Amino acid sequence: MSISPDTFLYAHDQATGVATITLNRPDRLNSLTFEVYAELRDTFARLDTEPGVRAIVITGAGRAFCSGGDVETIIGRLFEKDYEGLLEFTRMTCALIANIRSCRRPVVAALNGTVAGAGAVIAAAADVRIASEKAKIAFLFTRVGLSGADMGAAWLLPRLIGFGRATQLLMTGEFVSAQEAERIGLYNKVVAADALAGEASAFAEALASGPQFGLAMTKDLLNRESVMDFAGALEVEAQAQAVCMQHPDFREAYEAFMAKRKPSFAR
Repeated sequence: MSISPDTFLYAHDQATGVATITLNRPDRLNSLTFEVYAELRDTFARLDTEPGVRAIVITGAGRAFCSGGDVETIIGRLFEKDYEGLLEFTRMTCALIANIRSCRRPVVAALNGTVAGAGAVIAAAADVRIASEKAKIAFLFTRVGLSGADMGAAWLLPRLIGFGRATQLLMTGEFVSAQEAERIGLYNKVVAADALAGEASAFAEALASGPQFGLAMTKDLLNRESVMDFAGALEVEAQAQAVCMQHPDFREAYEAFMAKRKPSFAR
C-alpha cells in the first residue's frame, strides 16, 4: 500500500527517487497535533524501506516550516494527563526523531520559514538543512517552562554547533536568524526564499542518484560512532568499508571511472 498520510502532504517522484513531505497547516504555522506527530513517526519508519525512495525532503507550506506543538490542540490537553499519559506522549515525539535518524535514506530539511520548538528539533535531526533567508530558528522549550532538552535536542545540537552555543540556545530559547544559523553551522546553506524549493530538490536528487548502500552506511556510522572511542570507531569503519567493497556499487564506480562515464548505482 502506498504512503498516503491524512495530516500532511506526501509526494514521491518515481523518476528521481525523491519523496517530499510537506507539513500542511499553514494557517497554524504548521504546528503539530497528536495526529501529525504520530503520522510523521510512522511515515519515517516506512520510508526506511519504501521501494523507490532514495532521498527525502521535508518542508512546510506557507510562511513557516514548523512552529512546534499546537498550543490549542496539544498543550491544553496535556494538563488533563497524568505522568504515564505525559510519558506516552513525550516518548512518541522522541520516536519521531529516532525514526528520522534511523531512516537509511538521506533526509533534507527545506526550511521555508519559522523553525521553532519541535520543528527546530525535526530540522536538527535531518541530515542536511537548507534554509530560506526568512527561516529564523529557536528551541523554545524553556520559554514555556520546560527543559531545553526535548526530543533529543541536547544530544543533536551540541554535535551540530558545539556545546557552548547549544547550551545558550537551549537555555535561552532565543531566535537565531537564518544567516547566524548558517554561520554557526546549524544550517548547511541559506538561499533566497524563491530559490529554496529548487535548491533542496536538486540536493536531494543528487543524493538519490548516489550509492544508496554507501550513504546508508555513512548515516548509520554517524549515529553509532558518537558514543564510541576513537579505537572503536576505527574498527567499525574498517569493517564497514570492507563490507562496502563487496557491494556492486564499488565495482560500478570503478568501471564507470575507467570507461569515463557516469556511474549507475544500484537502486
